[in-house]
Amino acid sequence: MSETPEIIVIKKKHNHGGHHGGAWKVAYADFVTAMMALFIVLWLMNTSKPVQEAVGGYFRDPHGLAKQAGTDKNGPGDFTKLKKEDMHKLKEQLLQSIHRLDPLDKLKNQIEITITQEGLRIELMESAKGTFFQLGSAKPTPALTEILQVLSGELGKLPNKISIEGHTDSTPYSVAHTYDNWDLSSDRANEARRLMQAQGVRPNQISQVRGFADQRLRLPLQPQNPSNRRISLIVQYQVIDGSEVASPELLKIQQQQTKSAAAAPAAPVSQNAPASKAGPAAQTSVSAQAPKASPNTQVSQNTQTAKSSPAAMPIAKK
Repeated sequence: MSETPEIIVIKKKHNHGGHHGGAWKVAYADFVTAMMALFIVLWLMNTSKPVQEAVGGYFRDPHGLAKQAGTDKNGPGDFTKLKKEDMHKLKEQLLQSIHRLDPLDKLKNQIEITITQEGLRIELMESAKGTFFQLGSAKPTPALTEILQVLSGELGKLPNKISIEGHTDSTPYSVAHTYDNWDLSSDRANEARRLMQAQGVRPNQISQVRGFADQRLRLPLQPQNPSNRRISLIVQYQVIDGSEVASPELLKIQQQQTKSAAAAPAAPVSQNAPASKAGPAAQTSVSAQAPKASPNTQVSQNTQTAKSSPAAMPIAKK
């Protein structure tokens, strides 16, 4: 019998790689993520400022550790900003505390609280008879001690820095050449610092104690007005890393210094400097290349020099 050949059938399976391996899903997910971020940004641009600050605060500090700033806990170490809205609230709280201390508002005309570019400014102004300090002295009165006790209790809770300023009027101090308005304004500001630190303000919370004498009058047209004698407490705005906002006066001084430095002409370069620095060989080569002037040329040059220079005329006469 003849052997019939065995027939082998080979079937090939065509795999499509699971719809190209699913790479399109990754690209589509990236596209959807980008579109979501775009619409979130567009939405934030049309929302109110408090919502924007709340969303930004979450991304800057998702764990809420910023509330622990200024304590012994492991926080980021940055103080919370006090914006103008917060300063308005602080102003109302201070006014309420002062009203509880002085329900009859006897000190209403001696206390002024305003919001400036530096922060919250509290002015304690003197009267003609002396409200917060004895006349011509840095010795505080009971009214100053009580009002600073109230203010220190509120301001000591804040992380913001406080600067203290002392001011006087233009009336000259009675003791000449030994104690003047500069000393008086500085001593009063320093006395206010001591009282505030004894009543709750932290020692490192006071950033500056300055005495201005009569250089920053509250009423420039009335230099001897008693309200020019005052103590100013400035609760400064707080920014990143605990640094302070520069005062407008300091900013103006810095801008003037920058402008003056930019407008200052360059120092003139002496024409003799290259010749003095050059070596003997260079001087010899220059003298060798210089053409020799004739006697007539030298005489004419001397004559022109004598005519043009007044200082050289006596020499020509000689």
